Amino acid sequence: MCGIVGYIGKSAAPPILINGLRRLEYRGYDSAGMAIVDHGKIVVAKAAGKVANLNDKAKAEWPASRFTESSYGIAHTRWATHGPPTEVNAHPHLDQSGDIAVVHNGIIENYRSLRAKLEAKGSKFVSETDTEVLAHLIGDRYRGDLFQAVCDALHQVEGTFGIAVISAKEPGKIITARRGSPIVLGIASGETIVASDASAILSHTQRVIYLDDNDIALVTADHVDIRDLNNVPVNREISELEFDAGSAEKGGHEHFMLKEIFEQPDCLRNAIRGRLDFSIGSSVLSGMGTSPRDLAEIHRVVLVGCGTSLHSGLIGEYAIEDLADTLAEVQQAAEFRYRNPIIGRNDLVLAISQSGETADTLAAVREAHQKGAFVMGLCNVVGSTIARETGRGIYLHAGPEISVASTKAFTSQVAVLLMIALKLGRARRFSREDGLAFALGIESIPSLVEKVLESNDKIAQLAEGYLHQQHAFFIGRGPMYPVALEGALKLKEISYIHAEGYHAAELKHGPIALLEKGTPVIALANDIPGKDKTLGNIEECKARGARILGLITEGDEEAAAVMDDIITIPACHPLIATIPTAVALQLFAYHIARLRGCEIDQPRNLAKSVTVE
Repeated sequence: MCGIVGYIGKSAAPPILINGLRRLEYRGYDSAGMAIVDHGKIVVAKAAGKVANLNDKAKAEWPASRFTESSYGIAHTRWATHGPPTEVNAHPHLDQSGDIAVVHNGIIENYRSLRAKLEAKGSKFVSETDTEVLAHLIGDRYRGDLFQAVCDALHQVEGTFGIAVISAKEPGKIITARRGSPIVLGIASGETIVASDASAILSHTQRVIYLDDNDIALVTADHVDIRDLNNVPVNREISELEFDAGSAEKGGHEHFMLKEIFEQPDCLRNAIRGRLDFSIGSSVLSGMGTSPRDLAEIHRVVLVGCGTSLHSGLIGEYAIEDLADTLAEVQQAAEFRYRNPIIGRNDLVLAISQSGETADTLAAVREAHQKGAFVMGLCNVVGSTIARETGRGIYLHAGPEISVASTKAFTSQVAVLLMIALKLGRARRFSREDGLAFALGIESIPSLVEKVLESNDKIAQLAEGYLHQQHAFFIGRGPMYPVALEGALKLKEISYIHAEGYHAAELKHGPIALLEKGTPVIALANDIPGKDKTLGNIEECKARGARILGLITEGDEEAAAVMDDIITIPACHPLIATIPTAVALQLFAYHIARLRGCEIDQPRNLAKSVTVE
């Protein structure tokens, strides 16, 4: 959600800023802009729409010298919050004097009262954004020291921010700060890159510094000075990125989403590798930092997440209760702190977030800490805020996920949750023999997914029969119910078809009233407990003219007989079957969206990392 890039160094800044913004396009945005200093004055270029529009506009309006002589600047992709996605609302924003430029991720919650005070002092605002208020506030506090002015301004701000600031009066420096919105600094020889996401840094360096909340940094080409908002020096270690620029390229695929779907066997191997111990029939998850006694004392597991991560948590709930004989529940992260949850010291709160920056999930982590719970993170991004603030948990090792619609992160989350359930189970009543059988099942997941991917062409053909529909229902039971939710989410995210996921038993409690002749019902009728009842629900749908696409276990002739179309899933444990089934639904959604001509990697109105509540 929004993207920040800042550059200061030995090269020309505008091409680097544009390239950095392109690497952040996957986060979701609707306008873009950049600011540099040229002959002692800040100059700004902005455009509604894509980064390509910004590049064209800057080249048309700026002299060529600006693209070759300016060695520092800031840039931004905006996902509209305050005011529509217009050129005037795009970042960067300037202060009243025009000497200070600001780019900002997050929301300034008290911007209205701040704006009123600034207007009383003579400030004239041109946009509807909260960010312009911040720019004017910094300008109002400026007394010849930009760093101190930003500190003073941020002390008056309520809300979240990741910012980068430059001033024509103080050349050769960028001021950056964060609270609730990520900022990472790329450290290279004679140049420094400021970004909201490491993807914008990859082509320059693997050495990065992650800012913590309420950090503020003075950045030059060859030095970084990090302090807190009280101007007290703090130490932040340099980390090494685990992936390179090549991992953020399409690799010959038409879309990032398709590339990431086909990367899943390798991603799952990375998530599983070294984490299964067949000698004891358990998993080895050292990041949890727990002993068998610690695990045995856990009374309840609370899984918190949003969107796709919520769906993986629902599968985790089934697995933990089934394998570990432990109470488990899933809570929507956005509700967690507002409903005053009952959490105790023997509860494990597992925060699930692909980015590790999801604002609602981070708030849930902090509330769980406040209530004395045992808190862990399940994240894909090393060094992310949730990973750092939980201090323990498990990384997915899925690599960068560029497409807004999550695929490989979801299946890696489920695989790790299955290993957590196995570990908890072996600390309780799950036998070594049962543990060994389940561990072998987990080990087989990559090959099961590979088998599903072999059906890509068939699934693409099936999709042709569904692409003109405007509504679809996904149904399932047991652990397939959250897979149905995830399948519906994928279809609506990227194809804009209205899709709903339901427990199969819920159809007759209302939704069946919406079925008409030809309405698609995607039925997850895998050979698991409750399959016979699901087949009965399918007959009810067929009696009302619905068209049934069944995802069934390979060789299940009984289930195949009641379907109009089928996708087969290899036979495996019901919990493990959730992953190959989800992959089949990802391909189904992808091919429908492709055939409909949708912008698959960057669906309208959506952002990859949701860093505002």
